[in-house]
Amino acid sequence: MSDVSPGSPALPLTAIASDAAGTAAPSPPGEAGSSLLGPQQAEAPGTAPPVSRPGAPDAEGLLRELIQRREALLAEIRTLEKQRDRLQQEIGGNPLGRSELIAARVKGFQSYLVGALQELAATAEQAELVREPVRVQPSPLDAAASAEPPSPPAAAGLFRDDADQIRSALQRFGGQPDFYADPWKLRRTLEPASADLLDDWFLNQGGRGAQPSGGSRNRNVLVAAAAIAILGEIYGDRFQTLVLASQPERLGEWRRGLQDCLGLDREDFGPSSGIVLFERADALIERADRLEERGELPFIVIDAAEEGVALAVLQFPLWLAFAAGPGEIAREETLY
Repeated sequence: MSDVSPGSPALPLTAIASDAAGTAAPSPPGEAGSSLLGPQQAEAPGTAPPVSRPGAPDAEGLLRELIQRREALLAEIRTLEKQRDRLQQEIGGNPLGRSELIAARVKGFQSYLVGALQELAATAEQAELVREPVRVQPSPLDAAASAEPPSPPAAAGLFRDDADQIRSALQRFGGQPDFYADPWKLRRTLEPASADLLDDWFLNQGGRGAQPSGGSRNRNVLVAAAAIAILGEIYGDRFQTLVLASQPERLGEWRRGLQDCLGLDREDFGPSSGIVLFERADALIERADRLEERGELPFIVIDAAEEGVALAVLQFPLWLAFAAGPGEIAREETLY
């Protein structure tokens, strides 16, 4: 009789005899155990756990295999990253590679821009571009106001309402000089020819135009000082004088002459003062624009040595340009 371990299930004697003789096939273990062992013996303590089948998967082996695969993938990823970095360095160091990289970026931006423009076009097609005009019934007060003709401002070229005041001032300036007059009042005597020039400039040209030079800068300074004094009587401090002369020496003569004729100080010349001196026409025009934006009136004086009048100056309501004769121009070229 063969040895049987205590923990293994028992086989019937007939099965043993059949196995020994080799004539009978082995019966299923479940049937054999159920025939000899009762329920209590089958579940008795001390029996061994069922043995795993040879084809069943091993959990620890599967875990080890997964860990090995993960480490292999990480090593391969590191190798690929090194290759990528090396390729990027080679592309960056090669001019052809840089150009290709720039071309790729430009291509990507172009695609983005095309998409954005297409979205914008689609949005514009859906938007309501044309709106119905709002019709407002005019008020009777507006109709009454429009019926009255607007009075043009004096600075727009019409000094006829101030003709008596202007001629009275010109006549007064032709008398004895008042050396102790208040600042911004004329302290020198105005010659009859200069008075006629200002009369024509105020009343016929409307304060906008060129007049012949008096032959010297000092005479022109005196005429401009008389115009400044008359404009001060009409507008008060609501205007500012801008003098254009293309060289510092000429501007120095204008400063000294206006100081003497109008009794001014050096503090009266500056960006925020009554008289501003300019060497360039564009700077003068920019200053005049700012004055008009603030509601003030620019009075532009152009020296006789200037070759011409800038077109932008013609838009302003008050400007006086002195036109030099041939002899005066030749003398200016010799002096400067």
